[in-house]
Amino acid sequence: MSLSPSAPADSSDLSAHALSRLLQLASPALPVGAYSYSQGLEAAVESGIAADAAGVGQWIGDVMASSMARLEAPAWWRLQAAWSAGDMQAVRYWNDWFIATRETAELRAETLQMGYSLRRLMLDVEDLGLKGVEELERLDDMAFPTAFAFAAVRWSIPPRMALGGYVWSWLENQVMAALKAVPLGQTDGQRLLANLGARIPAICEEAVTVADEDLSNFMPGLAILSSVHETQYSRLFRS
Repeated sequence: MSLSPSAPADSSDLSAHALSRLLQLASPALPVGAYSYSQGLEAAVESGIAADAAGVGQWIGDVMASSMARLEAPAWWRLQAAWSAGDMQAVRYWNDWFIATRETAELRAETLQMGYSLRRLMLDVEDLGLKGVEELERLDDMAFPTAFAFAAVRWSIPPRMALGGYVWSWLENQVMAALKAVPLGQTDGQRLLANLGARIPAICEEAVTVADEDLSNFMPGLAILSSVHETQYSRLFRS
């Protein structure tokens, strides 16, 4: 492994260490700016598509099934494997590929800003060594899943556990955006997290088994509403 993370002394320590690091990565307190984005959800609220808890659940569930499971999570899985193998050519390929799938200016700006912030955080708080710094700085633009996968490998988080954390952090941010934009109550938010969170194992299983030629992001409604959001009169979020 090119990142050469330092492992704790025994397996129980490794498990506790990995869990604490994963919680840190998936936390809403991670200073990458995720709270300022809704990924088109705010436009869906404005249009009336996601005007209540049921509509929000349908919207987020559809994005999970058609975009997260079929494209973003599989891209993360490939990036994690590339970082683990020290294959910078593959890292660059999947990073650039993922950026190219961002269909609107807002979605592209979001992943680049969050990727930049997480990369900056890793450089500031971790002793990466010369090789780790060189690997992080080799990409001019870094997507958020690329930076998240780097951190997961660096911190020795088991891949499937890390993937589940990545999907969970996306889901939690979507629900938190809904609480502000609809608005919804805290109980509604927890119910959404419970119901949609139960789908994460299946999302991850699909993500690690889908073939390259089957990757897709066919969600025209999301792309249209994300574009509409760019000129939305009144808004809380940057996407």
